[in-house]
Order: sequence, then C-alpha cells, then structure tokens
Amino acid sequence: MPLILPSNSISAVGYEVDNSLRFDDGFSDRLIKTFSTSGNQRTVTFSTWFKISALGTIRHLFSNSGADSINLASNDTLEIQLGGSAEGYLYLNRVFRDPSAWYHIVFNMDTTQSTASNRLKVYINGIQETSFSATSYPTQNLQTGFSENVQHSIGSRSANNDRFFDGYMTETVFIDGQQLDPTSFGEFDEDTGIWKPIDVSGLTFGTNGFYLDFENSGSLGADVSGNGNNFTVNNLTSIDQTTDTPTNNYCTFLGELEPDNETSHAEGNTKAIFNVVGSSGNAHSSIAINNNGKWYAEFKISGTPAYGEPVVGINDLIGWSGGIGYNASRPNDSIGYLSNGNIFQGGSLLLSASSFTNNDIIQVAFDGTTGRIYFGKNGTWQNSGDPSAGTGYVGTAPMTSDYIGFAVGGNGGDGSTGTQNVFANFGNPAFTISSGNSDGNGYGNFEYSVPSGYYALNSKNLAEYG
Repeated sequence: MPLILPSNSISAVGYEVDNSLRFDDGFSDRLIKTFSTSGNQRTVTFSTWFKISALGTIRHLFSNSGADSINLASNDTLEIQLGGSAEGYLYLNRVFRDPSAWYHIVFNMDTTQSTASNRLKVYINGIQETSFSATSYPTQNLQTGFSENVQHSIGSRSANNDRFFDGYMTETVFIDGQQLDPTSFGEFDEDTGIWKPIDVSGLTFGTNGFYLDFENSGSLGADVSGNGNNFTVNNLTSIDQTTDTPTNNYCTFLGELEPDNETSHAEGNTKAIFNVVGSSGNAHSSIAINNNGKWYAEFKISGTPAYGEPVVGINDLIGWSGGIGYNASRPNDSIGYLSNGNIFQGGSLLLSASSFTNNDIIQVAFDGTTGRIYFGKNGTWQNSGDPSAGTGYVGTAPMTSDYIGFAVGGNGGDGSTGTQNVFANFGNPAFTISSGNSDGNGYGNFEYSVPSGYYALNSKNLAEYG
C-alpha cells in the first residue's frame, strides 16, 4: 500500500516551494481565465505538481472551453484530449492512486512537427511516458484551443464547469510558443535520485503564458510570470493556501485507500466524515509514526458526538479491525480517546478523562521511540501530562507493528442520527486557527503550543527525526 513510512521518507534539498492550493471537488473549486487575444495555438507546454485526494472520478487539471484537457480518468489514469478526443489524444496506462505522493506532469505540444509522435508528449516525474492504452496524434499544424482567447480552467472542465479536481496543486506553469521538456521545470536530486522542482521564474512564458505559485493568500490566482495573466478564483479562500508542497510533503488522511470504506473524506483528505446511522469507520494518517521521532497533531470535532464517538488516537493500520482502542482483538497497538472521556487500549479502560464535544480540539503527542501517547483537550493535557518532560502519558504502544499512525473513528452503533466530522491538523488545517503555533523547526500552524521536542508530520521533519 502506498504509505509514507519513516524509513522511506526523503526530503530533497535545493529550491523550495512554499505554498500549494487545496482543491475540494465538493465546493466546485477552480480558477478561470479568458485571454484577451489568442496566442500560439500550435506550440505550448503545461507543467504542474499535484497531489490527489479523490479516486475513481474524472478530475480535470487543466482545460479550455474548446474541449482540450488534461485530466485524471475514472480509472485513475491520465488522459490528454484535444477537441474532446476528436482531434487527438494520449491515454496513459500509468495509474495515479497514491494520496501521500506529489506527482509532476509536463505536457508539451507542437503540432508543426513532421513526425506525428513528436506533436504530443507527456512526462511524469521527469520521465517521458511511452506506455499508452490508446493514442491519436493531431494533424500537422492543427490549431488547438490551448492559448486561444477562450476560457481556460485550472481544476475543472472548462466547457461544462464540472469534473472538479480534488487535491493539491502548485508551481502551475503554461508556456505559450515553446515545446519545453521537463528539465525546464525540475531535476533529479544528485543524492537521492528524486525528481524535484527548480526555479522557473526565468523562463520565457510567451503572450498567454502564466506562472501560478499560490503564494499570495489574498490573490490566489495571481500570475507571477510578469504577464499579468491573473486567474479568477472560484470558491477558494485563504484557508485553502497550504504549505504542503513537493519540497515538504505533509501528512493527510489516507482517504479512499482506507481498508474501511464506510468513511468519506474532504478538504484534501484532512476531514473525515462519519455517517452515524448504523455504521462506523476509521481514518488513518498517511504517514507512520512508530519507531522513531516525536510527533504532534490536533483534531477538531465537528458535529454531535454519539455513543462515546468520535474517537481520536493511534492505530495499527495493517490488519485493522474494530474500534480504535476499545477492541480487545487489538490489545496493544490501538489507543483511543473517546468523546465520553474514556481512554481505552485493547478494550481495557486506561483512564477517565474530560469528555469532548463539537468544536473542541483534541491534541495528540506521540513518542515513536518509547510508544508513549499523550492526549490534550483545548490546551490542557489530560492526566497532568507533560510530553516535553515525558510524564503523565496515558498509555504505551508496542513498537513492533508495521504501521502505527494517528487515527480517528466514528460509530453509529447506537442508531443515532446525524454526522460526525473530525478535521485533522497535521500542520495545514482546513479550519481557522486563532493563535498560530509552529514546531521547533518552524513548521505547522497549530492552535496550541507544540511540546518541546515534538514535530509536525512532514517530509522535512521525517528526514531529520524519523
């Protein structure tokens, strides 16, 4: 299963990407722009970095109202379509199903090329794709809708205002008049071999070219290429600007890769949605926290708790079964703090602490070297805990499991109606923070102070402490 484990987390150094934009298909998020004049409709390049949150639906990365598009298909492959496929297409065999990974795509087109296969090319993470389920190359000198003075959209199908992208995007670049290869946008790290971004500000963008870095929270569609090709923002706000980027990859929930499919997700897999009518479900972090490091996260409760749920804690994803903490079949590697205040491990009550309800924020500090876990509520650590000093922990998990991660759960076993939601804050919250605290390395945006020696779950911190 695609997961980030401490042993395989790598943070390449060099050029740093500061921000990304979080798209939620449930809110019809997108950016749109109609160019004032047409540019070069035969020769263009599009590049972006993206991280998926949803699977199994058609999601457009970039499109225009002339029915040209770059999209993820319902089988999670990538498709390039010109004229809605009537004028040309490339359908990749590669699938995109890892919600913990950043991908980079470069699509370049030059319909003036005499060799048909040179007219359309696509590269993923610096490597040209050559495995296709189907191809149809455009006729020579075809005028496409790319760079035409029609509406272009980032994050949706422009022609119909639908098929919205769900996930994260950053370093989104359009080149008008050049067919550039991936080395204009990225490079392989000489130590790790990982494909990573480079500074693109010195490129020649062309008349309708643009460069969106999403660094201006007050103008998320701002073009920083110098062309002033700013995009109009639809349904995206400053809360959707994140620091989850390909140079510092943050933890989220696993989303649709969960072994339990009774939970739905939103807000870039930082929100778990539990239907409490006769069903239950869990949501696990995409990054493991066992064996090394000390990690901190916050979870905001939204909705009315029922039947001692929701529950916040840690859980072993491998071979998961039952509720977090209170299932005796998982006696050691699952510890849960229930909304009624009870803290369980493997079905045994460890502690009766403060109950929590709607809008409360639950803090979790986990020492992956000792297995000690600490729970807090709205800034107060339960059991007089002091994670920095190593005292007042509520339980200890074994460090022999393959994958222990932060986890939340919901339960409708009592027949209660309504919805229980839990927002995760691994450092990039989809909810407003009134104070603003970071870890000792300056990472994360948390409501409460991060205990000394504990860190946000991201690739930079994992490289140093994981």
